[in-house]
Amino acid sequence: MRRTAAAGWALGVVLVLGTAACSGSGTTGGGSGTGGAGTGAPADGAAPSVTPSPAGPVVTISPAPGAEKVRPDQPVTVTVDKGALTDVQVRSAQGAALAGTFDAAKSQWRSTGGMAPNLAYTVTAAASDDAGTPVTQTATFTTLKPKVVNSARLNIGDDQTVGVGMPIILQFDRPVRNTDAVLAALKVTTVPQVEGAWHWMEPANWVGRNTEVWFRPKEYWPAGTKVSMSANLGSVELSPGVWGKRRYSTRFTVGASVVNTVDVKKHTLTMRKDGAVVKVIPITTGKPGPKWSTRAGIKVITEKRAELRMDSRTLGIKDEADPDFYNEIEHWTLRLTNSGEFLHARPGSEWAFGKQNISHGCTGMSMANAKWLFDHSSVGDVVEYTGSDRALEPGNGYTAWNMPYEKWSATT
Repeated sequence: MRRTAAAGWALGVVLVLGTAACSGSGTTGGGSGTGGAGTGAPADGAAPSVTPSPAGPVVTISPAPGAEKVRPDQPVTVTVDKGALTDVQVRSAQGAALAGTFDAAKSQWRSTGGMAPNLAYTVTAAASDDAGTPVTQTATFTTLKPKVVNSARLNIGDDQTVGVGMPIILQFDRPVRNTDAVLAALKVTTVPQVEGAWHWMEPANWVGRNTEVWFRPKEYWPAGTKVSMSANLGSVELSPGVWGKRRYSTRFTVGASVVNTVDVKKHTLTMRKDGAVVKVIPITTGKPGPKWSTRAGIKVITEKRAELRMDSRTLGIKDEADPDFYNEIEHWTLRLTNSGEFLHARPGSEWAFGKQNISHGCTGMSMANAKWLFDHSSVGDVVEYTGSDRALEPGNGYTAWNMPYEKWSATT
């Protein structure tokens, strides 16, 4: 991944110790002081005599003191000549510290993280030379206030427990052009360590290229994994003149490994928990044909609702005399696709369970089995469908697992 280069401020502030000093304390500037050599005025009122001292460290800070409209992605740098830096602190007006590192000689400090927009920052730098001459320098500047921002939303909230198939999705309000800069701002930390990658996904309800970036592991999450994700987008120019709104973050836990397999031809759903079969449920899926057959592929539970009204008018079927018309409350629903495929109870169709596919694309089962499945399922659990020749469209639900990882992890 690479970060898009951004022009920065070239201004700096230079401090020289020991030249025209008015105080014996080693502090620069022309303030009045008491005590110390060369600070007393002669009795006749003549100008005071100043004894030059050896040249001390020269500290330069960028951005310069008082700078305004500094780009949040501009690095903060502190350099010293004729000495070494002993400490550098950069804090925002809200008290947040900006991380950074020294070079090997401690002649330079450079920030390693982006700043927040529309905020004042104060740099405090300390240095000394071989003789131990100290110097402390401060500078305050303000980052720019973006005229246009692009907000984002995460699909996982803090402290949730999710299934092993759950992707992390960051969805933007408008397309992103500086995609590499966004990727550089994304960080995922896991315990234990898990290999994974981000990918720019085009959702089924397409609103513009590069509006969603997804993260998935190479394989399903290991059960019990602790995951933390952060995106410091407030310091990223997402598109020319358009900045991220703020920092986004979440932390969650992966629960037990629950992987369901639905065989459309055999009319069965088999749940495996931590690799062991725990239940086989007779089911019915979509009627054969291009319109109603249930899609094949790896799906993930995206939503749980104990009750949900399903209305065929959302699919354009409005005539109540049409045999495919429906408008009723369904129970124990588990959503799998944006287009409307669910796992749910289908009372009155017991004769079809395990024998025939009669639905409008959903996977139906008895009320008792649907309640059991609902109680033993989590958002993020996997449901793998086989036995259908109708493909699952990319982005129609959490479809990340249908792309080979080699392609997924390639730069896009």
